[in-house]
Amino acid sequence: MTTTSRLDVTKTYKLLIDGKFPRSESGRTLAVEGASGRVTSHVCHASRKDLRDAVGAARKALDPWRHATAYLRGQILYRMAEMMEGKREELAEAIRTGAACEPGSDVKAAKGAGGTRALANRKVSADDEVMLAIDRLVTFAGWTDKYQQVLGCNNPVAGPYYNFSVPEPTGVIAVVAPDAPALLGLVALLAPVICAGNTAVCVAGESGSARLAASVLGEVIATSDVPGGVVNILTGVRSELLPVIAQHRDIDGVHAANIDAASAKVLREGVAENLKRVKVREGVDFSDEAEGASPWWIEPFVEIKTVWHPSAM
Repeated sequence: MTTTSRLDVTKTYKLLIDGKFPRSESGRTLAVEGASGRVTSHVCHASRKDLRDAVGAARKALDPWRHATAYLRGQILYRMAEMMEGKREELAEAIRTGAACEPGSDVKAAKGAGGTRALANRKVSADDEVMLAIDRLVTFAGWTDKYQQVLGCNNPVAGPYYNFSVPEPTGVIAVVAPDAPALLGLVALLAPVICAGNTAVCVAGESGSARLAASVLGEVIATSDVPGGVVNILTGVRSELLPVIAQHRDIDGVHAANIDAASAKVLREGVAENLKRVKVREGVDFSDEAEGASPWWIEPFVEIKTVWHPSAM
């Protein structure tokens, strides 16, 4: 039997919505090419309807996730890191494959994001990026039961009572990932969001490496202990999805970094229209552990509740 004329079966990566892997309802796909210009795989081209479905899944998953114990959320994030460790080679290969036909894509992404610090990510190999992403997830797994002491406080009051400020999750958060670094950028934006008990609808970056890495990460999440709907991942085009995110009244906040100015403007306009929290970071060097692993990455996505309690005289 000869195999010289055999055609490879290229994989089509699906979306991750509510713990399942649906194709886009539009039926569209996006091709990812290798270094030779040959198509190596496809990813689904998410539509506005897919985004609305993902928001519905995130909203449904919010109540049990936000009321899970901090210890349990930490264990689940750590389990996700364990699963990523087991797929290190596959994640690194996804980054390399998608980036092979995009020379200079990191440079363009950094310049378009209003800062040169992101250029430091060019020095990080695909293997190192995967390890940094895993370590970042482990860091926020550790923060799940500690950030409350940093962001909350026992307020001094004059009277026979205590006054406590306690952080609580904001709700459904849209995570808009940069084009580079492909995996680390998405994980660094996602981890502080779900660490605090929020649920997430993620829009992957538009580079080939970002789309492939996000798709493989979706497979990691689905096979870990993350409950369905807590993390939803869409691969698509920002110009189609971001206006829906900005206008959607069931999205409570946005976490984005190193995206182009036009996309950032669309997201910030959502603040005026429906008062959602929008945090767009610029010029972020995701490989900087001190900057990216701070609990202040959690702070934009919690609400502070003040509790009064009488004390014994």
